[in-house]
Order: sequence, then structure tokens, then C-alpha cells
Amino acid sequence: MSAVTHHRARKRFGQNFLRDVGVIGRIVHAIDPRPGERLVEIGPGQGALTQPLLDAADGLEVIELDRDLIPGLRVQFFNYPGFVIHEGDALKYDFAELRGDGAPLRVVGNLPYNISTPLIIHLLGAGSAVADMHFMLQKEVVERMAAEPGGSDWGRLSVMAQYYCQVEQLFTVPPEAFVPSPAVESAIVRLTPHAELPHVADDPTLLFELVKQAFGQRRKTLRNNLKGRVSAETLEALGIDPRRRPQTLSVEEFVRLANCVAKNETQATQGDDSR
Repeated sequence: MSAVTHHRARKRFGQNFLRDVGVIGRIVHAIDPRPGERLVEIGPGQGALTQPLLDAADGLEVIELDRDLIPGLRVQFFNYPGFVIHEGDALKYDFAELRGDGAPLRVVGNLPYNISTPLIIHLLGAGSAVADMHFMLQKEVVERMAAEPGGSDWGRLSVMAQYYCQVEQLFTVPPEAFVPSPAVESAIVRLTPHAELPHVADDPTLLFELVKQAFGQRRKTLRNNLKGRVSAETLEALGIDPRRRPQTLSVEEFVRLANCVAKNETQATQGDDSR
């Protein structure tokens, strides 16, 4: 029995170790790893998902923050020459640099709930470095990512994820599949970056600033939430009723709005410079 089996889950790392063999099999089947692919697992924990991924592919790189788990992982997978451990925080990892000149990365992981949203946002910014992502997340987070405009789940994360990716909610995972059992249900999501963005923002940073501002107070209208940045007249010129609430706007409408704001702000800056 490997030493990693005796590791106690740490609350500060948000650790819940997957144990259900049936669930593990379904996840690996959904990922469908193949030899020659660049697989990266975030937070391998005690290696429950790592083992079948290595068995299916000829290599796997893992990123692990908990130093106490690393010696056990090295022992557990010492006979896999393609197994590589990167010690560190995935939130601070440069995935474009990790890819290098190789094939795009296929990223997988049972993500701690406390870092899942910022980590996904970080990965979305990696662009073409990532081929696809399969994550175990809190079910409500997956539902927000896969939501459609108009519903209560549609929000900032929905817009950001769907701007960059096709989002598929695959299946749910009950708490009893983990040790210790979390207090909520989990779900598996597949994120596949668009080969070509359906709607291109001239300034993605500005787009997500506007999205964040628009969803600052969900119950208020766009006129109120975007006050000081976007006028009611600008919204109306774009065919967007200022009385609408942010959760009713599609990705395409947010991009159209952001591009208009970018153009107006550029013109205003040029006008100031010419004086």
C-alpha cells in the first residue's frame, strides 16, 4: 500500500479525494486519453484519476501544491517514465510556457471548490495552449458555466466561459464518491476552446470589465449598473434596451457593447491628444 493512502485531506487545500471506481471510469471514458497527447492533471491528490490516465496514455504531467503528497506520488508511479510532477500552485502556473512548442494541453482535474472559478479564468486566458479541459467542480458552478441567457444561473462566469469555449455539462457526482464527503453535489464539465471565436472582442480585458460591472447588482438594470461607463443612448443605439437586466444579454450582445465602448473611448482619447 502506497504512503499516499494515509494522507489526511487538508481543509486549507480544499481536498476531497475521489474514491468511487465507477465514477473514475466514467471520467476517464469522457476524457478519452490517447497515447501521444499532452495530458496535464491539476491536483492529482492520491492518484485515483492519475493511474487510469497513465494506463491509457504514455505520459502525464501533474501539478500538485501539497508537498506531503508528492513523495507518495513519486513512489506510486515510479515505473511510468512519462510521469512528470510539477510542484506548485496551478493558479500561478504559465500553461502557455508549459506547452512550449509541443501539442496543446489536455487539462483535467478534480478541482478544489475554493479555487475552481479563478483557476478556470486563468486557464481561459491561456488561449491556444489548451486543447480542452475536463474538470470535476461544484455542481452549481458547472450549471453557471453551461447556463443560457435569461436564467438565474447566467452570469459573469457563463459569459467568460462561453466567450472562449463550448461548455458541456456531462454528469453529476454524488458526495459519497469522495473521502471526506463534501456537503454538495459535484459535476463533470468539458470545456473545448473555440477553433475560431464566434464573437470577437476588440479588447477582451474591456469586455470582462464591462461584464463584471454589469453583473455588479443583478437586480438592477443595465442603465444603473453601467452608469458612468455606458450611456442609455449608447445602449439604445445598439438595439439594447437600457431597462434590461444583465442576465438577459447574450455573449454576442456583450461583445457588441464592449466593441462600441472600446471605439468610443479610443476616439475620446484621440480627441484629447489632438488638443
